[in-house]
Amino acid sequence: MNDPREALAAADPELAALIGREQARRDAGLQLLAAESVATPAVRAAMASVLSDKYAEGYPGRRFHGGCEVVDEVEELARARARTLFGAEYVNVQPLSWVLANLAVLAAFAKPGDPLLSLSLRHGGHQTHGSRANSSGRWFTVVNYGVRPDTEQVDYDKLHDLAMIHRPRVLVAGGTSYTRTWDLPRLRAIADEAGCILWVDAAHLAGLAAGGVLDSPVPYADVVTVATNKVIRGPRGGLLLARAEHAEALNRAVFPFLQGAPAMHSVAAKAVAFAETATPAFRDYAGRVAATARDLVGVLAERGLRPVGGGTDTHLGILDVSGLGLTGREATARLAASGIIVDKAVTPFDTAPVTEGSAIRFGTAAAVAEGLRADQVPAVAELMVTALSAPVDDAARHTAVARELAALRAE
Repeated sequence: MNDPREALAAADPELAALIGREQARRDAGLQLLAAESVATPAVRAAMASVLSDKYAEGYPGRRFHGGCEVVDEVEELARARARTLFGAEYVNVQPLSWVLANLAVLAAFAKPGDPLLSLSLRHGGHQTHGSRANSSGRWFTVVNYGVRPDTEQVDYDKLHDLAMIHRPRVLVAGGTSYTRTWDLPRLRAIADEAGCILWVDAAHLAGLAAGGVLDSPVPYADVVTVATNKVIRGPRGGLLLARAEHAEALNRAVFPFLQGAPAMHSVAAKAVAFAETATPAFRDYAGRVAATARDLVGVLAERGLRPVGGGTDTHLGILDVSGLGLTGREATARLAASGIIVDKAVTPFDTAPVTEGSAIRFGTAAAVAEGLRADQVPAVAELMVTALSAPVDDAARHTAVARELAALRAE
């Protein structure tokens, strides 16, 4: 029995059925989660390879286990491809997740109690940038900068002032719910003046930079963290890019400080993804991802959903739904009832509880990977507006939207 799906169905039909249901759910709806893309067939093949069985604690040439000759080459191949793709002096492909890559930066450059300057979580930052719910917020002295009330874009003047007052050990740029570009030269200048490490969390930006849509943060930052499963169509995992002088500190922060052996099947899948990301086909994909997000935000803005930050330069869109008389939670539920999957979100100066929010947050990477075309964006926007106008228990209207969506996707 060579087909893995047949082997799974024979060995565990219950789990095989659940996986089938998940595939059916994806096929029936429109996946607009900002954190997701779709792994390519080659990436999935590497993930399901014999490399999933290999234990390879340590780094190439310095493993703690035998039989690592081949996986040493696999890791070096992944590193070489990432170095070429991103133009980085130092690469570490071992982080098991983007979150672990983020924590490795703090472990490498800061000690408990050191000041950390980062974008406020409510203004678009991430938990690993200093949220009290995360170890980063409990171990370090966190100071937040934010966005301007008039533009909802980063207030660099206040960021500069905070950096001069607090002299952070690490200045964090990047976020998980920020849709605009970052002023990388100014961030570098602020970090130099404050005498701190500049860390750019490019989880949502690196794929677009590799695809030529955005400027790369690598020439400006001391260290860049990347999620290999967002716009990049790779496995779930993390990647570290940095200046060569930081190699030893970052290597030790990943192993042995934060994790043990790397997942070699994931490292191999990252190598595949880096090769695919370097192709003209990916550049075309990245351009369509960004254009689709921009167009979808624009059409929905015309229909009464206010774009947070004034629009988007990335694959992300954040739309204030309070003008429709909805909370983010209500809006998300209504869209889900029609098979359109987004996240709820807060606006920068939201008065609603975090559990409710006043906005929705979407991303276009997965939808474009699954075939969404530019000419279909207006129709998708209209279906979203229709779904938002229908209470969750209006099954007839949501069923009608879902049917129209299925027909659209089948075109």
